[in-house]
Amino acid sequence: MRFKYSTTSPTQNEFDSLPRIPLVLRRGDRSIKAVGLVDSGATVNVLPYELGLQLGTEWDERRAIIQLAGNLGNQQAIPFTAIVEIANFPLTELVFAWARSPNAPLILGQTNFFLDFNVCFYRSKADIEITPKS
Repeated sequence: MRFKYSTTSPTQNEFDSLPRIPLVLRRGDRSIKAVGLVDSGATVNVLPYELGLQLGTEWDERRAIIQLAGNLGNQQAIPFTAIVEIANFPLTELVFAWARSPNAPLILGQTNFFLDFNVCFYRSKADIEITPKS
């Protein structure tokens, strides 16, 4: 399935667009719609703080054992699992680093999004193709 690159603001132009895909996160009886940035340079999936709260989880300082890098390098993170629904693909359980940051984006990275899905970027066409691994 192909998705168009998108921007976060209607005032941005096509050069500001990035490979984002719509998805649904599920945990227990809660579900929320979100948009994830597909980032082949990210080592882990990252879940923003607010989304973890909306999925009914409470922050536990004692479990904040993941050290993030890059722009989120000064943020604490907790291991977090959620069922993810993308288009009509089979449901997949992804492991996230739940970051205690109001500005963290939802990132889909190497562990374990890229292990569960085949991804092909077509930057010149502003498309991304995603298929479940076979």
